[in-house]
Amino acid sequence: MAEKKLKVTLKRSVIDYNKRQKLTVEALGLKRLHHTVIHQETPQILGMINKVSHLVEVEEIS
Repeated sequence: MAEKKLKVTLKRSVIDYNKRQKLTVEALGLKRLHHTVIHQETPQILGMINKVSHLVEVEEIS
């Protein structure tokens, strides 16, 4: 059974947000505004996305 993939894009700057949120964005692999990465849908990735949901945009891809 193939896991779903998520396309995560940084839509807002991490300037003026706390260090933990900056580190979470970095852990997702996002380096700059409008940068997009693809991740497998795992509980760890979903938790990180949930913590910075106000900064990122997420799309499901197959």
